[in-house]
Amino acid sequence: MIWDRTLKDYQHYLKIERGLSLNSISSYSNDINKLIRYIKNNEISKNPFNIENDDIQQFIYQSSKEINARSQARLISGLRNFFDYLIFEDYRKENPTDLIEAPKIGRKLPDTLSEEDIDKIISQIDLSSPEGERNRVMIETLYSCGLRVSEMIQLKISDLYFEEGFIRVTGKGDKQRFVPINGYTIKLIDQYKEHSRANIKVQKGFEDTLFLNRRGKQISRNMVFMILKDLVNKAGIHKKVSPHTLRHSFATHLLENGADLRAIQQMLGHESITTTEIYMHLDSSFLKTVVEKYHPRKDG
Repeated sequence: MIWDRTLKDYQHYLKIERGLSLNSISSYSNDINKLIRYIKNNEISKNPFNIENDDIQQFIYQSSKEINARSQARLISGLRNFFDYLIFEDYRKENPTDLIEAPKIGRKLPDTLSEEDIDKIISQIDLSSPEGERNRVMIETLYSCGLRVSEMIQLKISDLYFEEGFIRVTGKGDKQRFVPINGYTIKLIDQYKEHSRANIKVQKGFEDTLFLNRRGKQISRNMVFMILKDLVNKAGIHKKVSPHTLRHSFATHLLENGADLRAIQQMLGHESITTTEIYMHLDSSFLKTVVEKYHPRKDG
């Protein structure tokens, strides 16, 4: 079918030309697959090259009954990218989503944890087990370095530059950056390497992988999510917490303690400062303190 073949070409473009991660490619593909299912289920005789605005409008309308405004906006964005690709490849002359307006949504502020919340979560870890030692190190690394979960599980032993006080992180699009790491987390990682990790039979190909599961392979994203969810429940914290929450908390706590926004941008690996600016959701009392402390006219 033309749709399926075109989607595969698009996935190849996202991987090779744009250098996107597998997770990003999967997310983009899901948007197109929803449209393909709609086309098949409604027996619409249109292919990616001749489908029109009215067809897309009807698909968006049907989808809006099942998804919220934020998801609808994301779906429209995904379709727009797909048809932009077809124009780029000279399969189409116009984008059928150009006249479709995405629903207006407010900027979603990230959930954060307090320092006390993070201490509570870590205190629930059973440090008597090898897995417990590893779990503590993973959570400390996520929080102290502001990593994405995908960046953390891909960390290599060869990425650790402890003498210089940095780790090398591979982020979105395989872009690398150096992130500072504090002495306490360095100590925990060294202990983990010397104790629990040293007692695991490492599978071939994972000798350089830092965080291993019990079978000696790289720990999965899903396992990290499950570990953190269990600890949050045990800690009695009634928030929706994911590994990304630790990353948000890292950025927020740095900003609250006076860190420069540009420095935070570099550590998080954001290409645009506008992405980092979402952390400027601090309460008015803190912002008032900043003005009183730093503005040249503070004393009249």
